[in-house]
Amino acid sequence: MNFGKSAVIVGLMVLASLIVFMLIRYSSLQDRFLARVADEFQKQPLTVQDLLLPADIAHLPKPVRRYIEYSGSLNQPKLQNLRITCSAEMVSKPNTAPMKAFSVQYNFYSSPSRIFFMKASRAGLSFHALHVYAQGKATFVVRVLSLFNIVDLAGEQLTQAETVTVLNDLCVFAPAALIDSRLTWKETGPLAAQVTFSNGPYKVSALLTFNTAGELVNFVSDDRAALQADGSLRHARWSTPLRHYQDFNGRKTAGYGEAIWHYPEGDFTYGKFTILDIQTNVKGEK
Repeated sequence: MNFGKSAVIVGLMVLASLIVFMLIRYSSLQDRFLARVADEFQKQPLTVQDLLLPADIAHLPKPVRRYIEYSGSLNQPKLQNLRITCSAEMVSKPNTAPMKAFSVQYNFYSSPSRIFFMKASRAGLSFHALHVYAQGKATFVVRVLSLFNIVDLAGEQLTQAETVTVLNDLCVFAPAALIDSRLTWKETGPLAAQVTFSNGPYKVSALLTFNTAGELVNFVSDDRAALQADGSLRHARWSTPLRHYQDFNGRKTAGYGEAIWHYPEGDFTYGKFTILDIQTNVKGEK
């Protein structure tokens, strides 16, 4: 018997089994994204919705009411979900070349949910990222070459951080949904307001700043944490300055925004986002 040949055959069988295991274990993040979106549409299907009327926003601080009016949300159907697509430039640390990226996400508002998928590439390597916030829990996975997880996070600290992200999306992309009963408000000046978002055990706040035209121009929160190179999360002030408002399917929204960590050692702009499209009250994945 040729033991050398048999050893090669056994080795190939083991390798094939390992590849099959990895393909099953590490199913495409995009497939997981689509499955989570489909599941959320099952849980939160579109229903007949009333129009957003001036009486619905009467309790809000004056600059927030002006923002909603400016966005064109009045006398439009109340928001149930959004589909948002963006192009982006992302950097993992200061003074490095940015990665070009594309993202698509769905946000649902009956039960606050955010399902976000991003594709990026650098030096010939592809990276996929999947953020899921649903049923009061968050997960975050980043995968390289569609096979190896380089980030795989969950837990209370991540959920706290992602609750801030959900609040940011609500303020930036969904002014019509700022009537949500989970939000509490405090007017802090003619062009500013403090907002607090409560979802289950998680409570986060942010300061919103507006210009005289009625546009939201910045969102600042001290309740979010930044992912570090060692996999830990570091609390720091986080802001998302906004500009270039434009019409997206009948509603005005910022067309460009940045994501900035304000560390004691200096500010770090890690993301620059250009909004490509925003669809409201969609029926399912396109």
